[in-house]
Amino acid sequence: MKFETPATTNPIDQLKVVGQPLDRVDGPLKTTGKAPYAYEQHEAAPNPAYGYVVGAAIGKGRISSMDLGQAKAAPGVLAIITAENAGKLDKGDHNTAKLLGGPEIQHYHQAIAVVVAETFEQARSAAQLVRVKYEAAKGSFDLASVKDSGKKPKEGFGGPPETAVGDFDKAFAAAPVQLDATYTTPDQSHAMIEPHATIAAWEGDKLTIWTSNQMVGWGVGDMAKTLGIQKENVRLISPFIGGGFGGKLFLRADALLAALGARAVKRPVKIALQRALMINNTTHRPATIQRIRLGATKDGQLSAIAHESWSGDLPGGEPETAVSQTRLLYAGANRLTAMRLAELDLPEGNAMRAPGEAPGMMALEIAVDEMAEKLGMDPVEFRILNDTQVDPEKPERPFSQRRLIECLRTGAEKFGWDKRNAKPGQTREGRWLMGMGVAAALRNNLVMKSAARVKLDKSGHITVETDMTDIGTGSYTVIAQTAAETLGVSLDKVTVRLGDSTFPVSCGSGGQWGGNSSSSGVYAACMKLRAAITLKTGLSATEAIFADGKVSAGGRSVSLAEAAGDKGLEVEDTMEYGDLDKKFQQSTFGAHYVEVAVDSFTGETRVRRMLAVCAAGRILNPKTARSQVIGAMTMGVGAALMEELKVDKKRGFFVNHDLASYEVPVHADIPHQEVIFLDETDPISSPLKAKGVGELGICGVGAAVANAIYNATGVRVRDYPITLDKLIDQLPAVA
Repeated sequence: MKFETPATTNPIDQLKVVGQPLDRVDGPLKTTGKAPYAYEQHEAAPNPAYGYVVGAAIGKGRISSMDLGQAKAAPGVLAIITAENAGKLDKGDHNTAKLLGGPEIQHYHQAIAVVVAETFEQARSAAQLVRVKYEAAKGSFDLASVKDSGKKPKEGFGGPPETAVGDFDKAFAAAPVQLDATYTTPDQSHAMIEPHATIAAWEGDKLTIWTSNQMVGWGVGDMAKTLGIQKENVRLISPFIGGGFGGKLFLRADALLAALGARAVKRPVKIALQRALMINNTTHRPATIQRIRLGATKDGQLSAIAHESWSGDLPGGEPETAVSQTRLLYAGANRLTAMRLAELDLPEGNAMRAPGEAPGMMALEIAVDEMAEKLGMDPVEFRILNDTQVDPEKPERPFSQRRLIECLRTGAEKFGWDKRNAKPGQTREGRWLMGMGVAAALRNNLVMKSAARVKLDKSGHITVETDMTDIGTGSYTVIAQTAAETLGVSLDKVTVRLGDSTFPVSCGSGGQWGGNSSSSGVYAACMKLRAAITLKTGLSATEAIFADGKVSAGGRSVSLAEAAGDKGLEVEDTMEYGDLDKKFQQSTFGAHYVEVAVDSFTGETRVRRMLAVCAAGRILNPKTARSQVIGAMTMGVGAALMEELKVDKKRGFFVNHDLASYEVPVHADIPHQEVIFLDETDPISSPLKAKGVGELGICGVGAAVANAIYNATGVRVRDYPITLDKLIDQLPAVA
């Protein structure tokens, strides 16, 4: 099926199952411990050996020698694989650094060996006996020091490296009200609960890997390329994933080294990366330095908008696209955005929940608040005044849906924004300074080609198969809802099987495209099955009604079980997209409201209340969508207040590479979180008229917290995270 024209009325619009706040179909498995994660495939891969990864102890340089003698002689050791004996290895298309380093070292904790032994404890003990000597080289480990060497990156996921409309310099110079400020965001870790983990097994020249991976198709392709084998000889299985946030989009060292280890010892090998290697060996959100300049008329109309961002990565890497939202969020005739990428020898920077918009809005939405204050305007009204219904850089492209103003107004009313004291540092509750903050939210809507297979058996039961993954987002549930709605059956009549490369290739989980795109692929397959059923039963396809496990037309009704017959029916289809995304700008919008309390003695910040109002197309399941948004809101609080990978600028590694010193908040840290979804459908997006919401929920949160802290204290912090040491010496005097 090809989606080329806006959606009209279709079976999804019945909303008997889709759009309902149903419990997750995989919930019982997860709450009883029966959901098998990558490291727990005990029956599928019996009698495994265990691998333990050795990471490089320098940030840049080379290995001068590696003594494996003691390690090989240790109890239980079966094999030790290094670059010297691994055979010829390529690099996957989605990897910046080699997954197995040596003799050249590209970054700290780059894998340089894996010790395989009978038990985990034996592998870990033997790994400590690997003796490595290095020749360290001088590396670049500090973004600020190499910022000026940043170059214009190639065009990629975040669009062109530079854009310009009108004459920014002239307009900014002429603007009666100006802001020119620099903001920084630090390196951040995905910090998901489940580690990167894999079990690998060979059968002849065919490899099967059970691994925690968000994008099955990408993983198969990169594993095949890295090993130099045919894609058809790689099977990747990833049915349950304990969090990813973008950190499991790509093939990582655990998967490759498990495959190499299994080939060497001729039995299954399982590897889970230790937490320190998760943080230094895999990907992270890179730090940014962002300069924002805004010019406005005295009545608050933005006349000049510029956003420049600097980030760093290993050679061949990509930038953090922190200017992307600024190209779309506010009107303004004269505009400039630019990204610069410097080379750093830190571990690989890459996608983390809402790459681009999440760190970009941490800066932009503080700047907008600062500008509102300069103008003497309410920050909500200032945002509303500068709304636009067309792409500001390409005015001929309208937004398919844009309800930012409604998000802001709804949030202001529900949150009690009218009770906010506009003058900072004036509201107290005992020893606590109280404040409210707001930020707009934008995340683009992306659609991806996605396929599915649907089977109808003789009992009338439906099975859906697609290599889509569920990273905790509820994919199993919304896909089951889509199939049930389209084919007119109850949810218990649908079984969903995910995360296996033998299934049709889906969009995968990432970029907020997963739920909408994968469900659209399932919808396409279900519509094809409807056509097969009407053809077999001789019922009119145009008149057929699918409901209550039957298909009816022309006064005749046939059960789906009868239509399937003894052999059943099976179809496969793919949802592909035309050029609607070129004719319309597709984005999701929101508004975040936050109330904080700051201790007037210590500067300690507590988040009291949070509200998100989201306009994100049809919400396929309000219960799972709400979970995604409040999770994103909590993650945004972490970015605002505590999350920062501390860089050892001499040796080039993240010092706080564990969950004791890299602190993340949990829902229990925030007393009240509320989410409101505007009733919206977007027929330009997909047949489901849905979009995505899991990344929108983090966009703007950090700035809303920062703006609330300023309102509470009068202290403006532009360098995240906003820790108490950045507040304490500037707090208002204690009476």
